[in-house]
Amino acid sequence: MDYETLLTVQGYAKFFLILTVFVLFYSYAYSIYKRDKTGERDYEKYSNLVHDDSSVSAPLEERKKDKDIDNKEK
Repeated sequence: MDYETLLTVQGYAKFFLILTVFVLFYSYAYSIYKRDKTGERDYEKYSNLVHDDSSVSAPLEERKKDKDIDNKEK
């Protein structure tokens, strides 16, 4: 291959790589938006964690109990 062909292939590869990253990023951002609007997860609590990060603050989500974990492993 000559130099011009390599530059053309490199240009197309860069374009499709940027396009893929763009699609992945916006699909992830849309999924976060959708989960926040449906009430599945409240991201406002996570953003407040930056300001309230002491060791005595209440947990954001409840942990699963050991009995629940043991039942899934069996």
